[in-house]
Amino acid sequence: MAINFELRAQVRTDAGKGASRRLRREGKVPAILYGAGEPPLMLLLDHNPVMHSLENEAFYSHVLNVNIDGKSVRAVLKDLQRHPYRAIIMHLDLQRVSETEKLRMTVPLHFLGEEVAPGVKLGGGIIVHMLTEVEVSCLPKDLPEYLEVDVSHLNLNETLHLSNIRLPSGVEIIELMHGAEHDQPVVSVHVPRAAVETDAGAAPAAGTEGA
Repeated sequence: MAINFELRAQVRTDAGKGASRRLRREGKVPAILYGAGEPPLMLLLDHNPVMHSLENEAFYSHVLNVNIDGKSVRAVLKDLQRHPYRAIIMHLDLQRVSETEKLRMTVPLHFLGEEVAPGVKLGGGIIVHMLTEVEVSCLPKDLPEYLEVDVSHLNLNETLHLSNIRLPSGVEIIELMHGAEHDQPVVSVHVPRAAVETDAGAAPAAGTEGA
């Protein structure tokens, strides 16, 4: 079932760092809404509902419904600032979406079949993730919550690249739009380094004993 996220916001009239600090003490999160050819709009949101939404991975790659004083605006989360050591959201950047304009969004990768990959199950290897998220371009209606990467067939010392990821219709990976030379490795199966070092260390001793 599709997930719907709604943020309730108010138009913010006071600006400046001092005002922002005061609002945070009152349990509010300053935010800005921009894009789609409209002027930026300063907003104010309740902190706890925002924090709760951020605990869901899907929130970062979904089109959100921002309810501004009763009027709903569709937007995506483009950036957020957290307090360096306290569980406080300092600021949100929200971008309006147009149904006819493509978005550039970062979406997570979900890896499937890691336990049954031959390189792991039979070869004693481990899964190594080089990437855990990718930036995609698509219309809002085609924005995926995540992309699946099936590694169930990977043998020892095999690697999957960006071009091996199956994409939903209408979705492109930004890096691949720049050419084949940008086809980065995503995930591979390798023998654990400790095992390699142990074998390498044992080899001279075996040779000496044989001699």
